[in-house]
Amino acid sequence: MRAVPVIGVRRVPELWRRFDVTVRDLPLGLLLLAGSLVPAFHNHGTQLGGLPGRPFDALAVVAVALQCLPLAVRRRWPVLCLALVSVGFAVDQLRGYHSFAGTAVPVALLSVGSHLERHRRATALLFSAAYVPLAVALHRLGSGAESPGEFVLYYLALALPWGMGAWLRSTRAAEAERRRLVAEHTRAAERARIARELHDVVTHHVTAMVVQAEAARYLTAAPDRLDQALTAVTDTGRRAITDLRHLLDLLNPDYGTEARTPAVGRLRTLVEQTRRAGQPVEFTEEGTPAESTGSADLVAYRVVQEALTNALKYAHGSRTSVQVHHGAREITVEVSTDGSGSRAEVAAGSPGASPAASPGGSGRGLAGLRERVGVLGGDFSAGVRTGGGFVVRARIPAGSPS
Repeated sequence: MRAVPVIGVRRVPELWRRFDVTVRDLPLGLLLLAGSLVPAFHNHGTQLGGLPGRPFDALAVVAVALQCLPLAVRRRWPVLCLALVSVGFAVDQLRGYHSFAGTAVPVALLSVGSHLERHRRATALLFSAAYVPLAVALHRLGSGAESPGEFVLYYLALALPWGMGAWLRSTRAAEAERRRLVAEHTRAAERARIARELHDVVTHHVTAMVVQAEAARYLTAAPDRLDQALTAVTDTGRRAITDLRHLLDLLNPDYGTEARTPAVGRLRTLVEQTRRAGQPVEFTEEGTPAESTGSADLVAYRVVQEALTNALKYAHGSRTSVQVHHGAREITVEVSTDGSGSRAEVAAGSPGASPAASPGGSGRGLAGLRERVGVLGGDFSAGVRTGGGFVVRARIPAGSPS
């Protein structure tokens, strides 16, 4: 005997959900119909009013069908389902069949409470009013075999599945609202992340271009050096366009799984770009990057990028050190300036030149880095060094997909 593949068994619920909801609800009605027509179950269903049992006939089959088959539309048209089931139940009780199909009434009530979205109160009042003449008729036909209190008790019993359905509906609505809020929060977080990426890319590249362009103003007497400065501006602009294109591709839903953001391997290019902007940078990279670093490599790149941007802005000309260490489980980054040098002299290439203008910072860069590193469970610090200068340190756990 050949065993059924596990994957095939797991796909059965998925295939079943592809059917229309009416098809999925029909088996319950057919099951009740078949059970109600079994002779052993005749006159063993709900007995309301105390009427004596009566043998099944053609009308009994009609009453049973009216109670069972409408369950197929209990989710699509719950009010229609309850109306047909109620008619069949009334015929069943008034004729004294007392079939097992009476079980369909609480099922229909549960479905109405669970799936009816509008006019719930009016529907409850309408069916409650319809129950009154049925109870009066059964009380008279049964010659008072059941007291009015028993009819009230049965009505309260029917209110229970309705209430359960209403509770299920409210629970589903609350869960849908929770998922909506989660999706909204996720979208907001993604927008904030992209905004931080844009801030990092634009701030770094534009700062480098401004510094290089200001330096070019003082090199008109040295054509060779002027050409180098303008070439550096052009290269920086191209890199900015490339980085922005990679970043904006994230907004494309058809974007593939290729590298979307700069990796730590591009740190040397970043350092060289900063050097060409007039910042003396010493770069040290130790260790071997892990096979799977998750978002750690991107965060490390952004830490170095933001620190070098701040060095260009606020410590232009100061000796700057970039140290990156790749460990088995984390990446550590340290970027520091020693407070020496002169922005004006390095930017101009000669003593006595006027200071180069630099764009002001938004104050959000370091805060954004602290948040990014914190999301990955790392540590981040930034502050003034003893004796002058500034230092940025980050410990970034590797392997997190966040």
